[in-house]
Amino acid sequence: MSSNLAIIICHGFFHNASIYQPLVDAFKSYGVDAYCPQLPTSDLSKLNVGNIMSPNFDLDPPSGGYPQGEEDTQVVLAVLKLLIESQSRRVLLVAHSGGGFAATQSAIPELQEKHRRSRGLTGGIVGIFYYGAFIVPLGKSLHTTFQPKDGQIVTPPWLQFHKNGRAGIGTVFEPEKYLFNGLDEEKTKKWKSLLTGSPMCMTTLTTNAYETLPCAYLHLENDRMLPKVFQEQLVAAQSEKTGAFKVYNCASGHSPHLSHTQEVVVKILDFANGLVSWSD
Repeated sequence: MSSNLAIIICHGFFHNASIYQPLVDAFKSYGVDAYCPQLPTSDLSKLNVGNIMSPNFDLDPPSGGYPQGEEDTQVVLAVLKLLIESQSRRVLLVAHSGGGFAATQSAIPELQEKHRRSRGLTGGIVGIFYYGAFIVPLGKSLHTTFQPKDGQIVTPPWLQFHKNGRAGIGTVFEPEKYLFNGLDEEKTKKWKSLLTGSPMCMTTLTTNAYETLPCAYLHLENDRMLPKVFQEQLVAAQSEKTGAFKVYNCASGHSPHLSHTQEVVVKILDFANGLVSWSD
């Protein structure tokens, strides 16, 4: 299958982008180009951890502070502009976990297909597909969205902080239980070795892409990091404000790009097929 469609995957926190290579390769088998740029908030080379092959998460923050959502957004925007402005591609943003923020924030109106078409231009963002992703409301950050309103900060059971506490780096606690459930021991060991760390994300969402783009959500039925009931609550709350998401389901843990790769691709392309013409 040949297509003018391109996919940009916004990966989750604590991840090296190479963990999504099976998903990129699966799209390629369908004739679809997919890209998963490394986001700065999970890039060990930007987190002042010493030797990135043996990171020390107890070191102090970089002199200029940790990267935040703004830096992640700039990375995604650079790929979007290359594909859209230079190549006139139609682009579907795919967001996993904490990558929901970067995908939504990057989907600025001037790069959306409908807006570009009104100016006589071709190509643009056609929609956003979220899976096991955090849906951040307009005017909120990941931190303010998922912390209690009484100000008492809660640390989820899968997250651990190091010497500098919440002012430092967080990493995934027991990833084999919370992140890679559903994978065999050999694959878990492989992908666990590629996990990184991330600071708390405090950036406020200012792009209301939910209102102007078609959105879909793949609920992960066996997710232990973001249980399905919370996924459903996030989608329902946003749908009340800006319209319904197209909903899919998968009997997967938090990492279906590794455990249910082909199924994820088929569902994403099903959504995309309703948004773009494959003959273009």
